[in-house]
Amino acid sequence: MKSITINGSERENVGKSSTKSLRDAGMVPCVVYGGDKPVHFSAEEKSFKNLVYTPNAHTVVLELGGKSINAILQDIQFHPTSDKILHIDFFQLNEKKEITMEVPVKITGTSPGVLGGGVLRLNTRKLKVKALPADLPDFVNADISELQMGNKLYVTKLVSDKYKLMHPDNTVVAQVRISRAAMKAAQEAAKAAKAPAKGKKK
Repeated sequence: MKSITINGSERENVGKSSTKSLRDAGMVPCVVYGGDKPVHFSAEEKSFKNLVYTPNAHTVVLELGGKSINAILQDIQFHPTSDKILHIDFFQLNEKKEITMEVPVKITGTSPGVLGGGVLRLNTRKLKVKALPADLPDFVNADISELQMGNKLYVTKLVSDKYKLMHPDNTVVAQVRISRAAMKAAQEAAKAAKAPAKGKKK
């Protein structure tokens, strides 16, 4: 999985007044869990742009004054009206321990059902995967090349040796629905088949 580096500074004071001063200065108070003890730090709000405002999934390298920590974003708080980032929680990665995180779904292949007039619907845009940090995928491939009109692609078709998908077997990732135009054409064809041929003698 691709990684983003964020440069920050460890915090000694974590009180409300210190936190407010940081935010007023365009900084975001953060904490990273998962190590021997939580590490409080701050970083410029603009440095989180490529991590937060993207549909892609990334791991993070936190550079904190000579200390380097590999982590993932665990939780984020936004201001209710301005959408400004108020606080971010990270979780430190351990290369020997599996981690669960959401990864985007990438559609591949061409569906015969879509070529026949059906409409593709992506039911799940992200899936929770569990894997060792080194095996975390950038995305989960969803091959729709076998989907006929009316068919569904279940999560069981997306298995991998490198990660586990943390969803029930009946989770639908994508499906090809019959379009109104295709449904109307099918109904008209059915009516025509039932109607007696004109001019045919009994």
